[in-house]
Amino acid sequence: MPHIKVDNWLRHIQGWILPPRCVVCGCAGRPPVQDLCRHCEREFVRNAAACRGCALPAESPGRELCGRCLRHARGFDTAFAPFRYEYPLDRLLQRFKYQGQLALGRVLGSLLTEAVIARHIELPQALVPVPLARGKQRERGFNQAYELARAPARALKLPIRTDLCARTRATRDQATLRARDRRRNVVGAFVATEAALPRHVAVVDDVLTTGSTCEELARVLKRAGAERVDVWVIARAAPPGPSSPEITL
Repeated sequence: MPHIKVDNWLRHIQGWILPPRCVVCGCAGRPPVQDLCRHCEREFVRNAAACRGCALPAESPGRELCGRCLRHARGFDTAFAPFRYEYPLDRLLQRFKYQGQLALGRVLGSLLTEAVIARHIELPQALVPVPLARGKQRERGFNQAYELARAPARALKLPIRTDLCARTRATRDQATLRARDRRRNVVGAFVATEAALPRHVAVVDDVLTTGSTCEELARVLKRAGAERVDVWVIARAAPPGPSSPEITL
C-alpha cells in the first residue's frame, strides 16, 4: 500500500506544478479526464440513441435493432460506441493512431470508461483488444486497441487478455478499402489460442465502421468457446457504400 500513497502524492505534486491541459484547445482539463476540458468534450457528437447490435445511430426512437441487424445476425452480440466519428473526435483519433500520441489513448480510454459506467453497460469477464500483425505493431510501436482498453480495465477491474487470440497474417489497412472488400480482407486473419476463454468477453477497438474486423474476430472467439462477444469502441463511423472508398479511419 505505501507505493500507492507515494504514486498519488507524486501525481498531486505533478498536477500542481504542471496542471493538465486540454488536448484539443490547451485550456485547463477537468477530472477525471484531466487532459480534456468540458467545453471541448461537449463538442464530441454523442451516439446516444443507437442500434444495440451494431451501434449505428437509431433509425427510429425506441427501436433496439436497426433493419440490417434484424435481417442478418452479426458475429458479435452487441456493440457499444458512445460517440460518433465526427469532428473534433475524429482528429484526436487520427493523432492517436497515426501520429503516435499515446497520451490521447488515455483520454479516449477514460471517456469510454465513463460512458460504460453512465450507460450501465453489462460488464464482460475480460477485455480483448483487436490484435495487430507483428509487423504492423513493430512499425507503429503500439497497439491502439490495447491502449484504449487500459483505462476501462483499470477502472472496472477487468483483465486485458492478449493471450486469447492472435493475428495470423498482415492485412491491408481497412481504411483504404471499399466496404465489400473489407470483409474479404479479414477472412482468416485471426486465430484463437489454446487458452481457456471466459464465457463473456468484449472486443475493444478504436472505431467501428463496417464491423468486418470485429465480426471476424468474434466468430473466431465463439468457435473457440466464448458464449458472448460484445464490441466496445470509442466511436461509430458511417459505413461506406459497397463501392465507395473509405474516407475516414
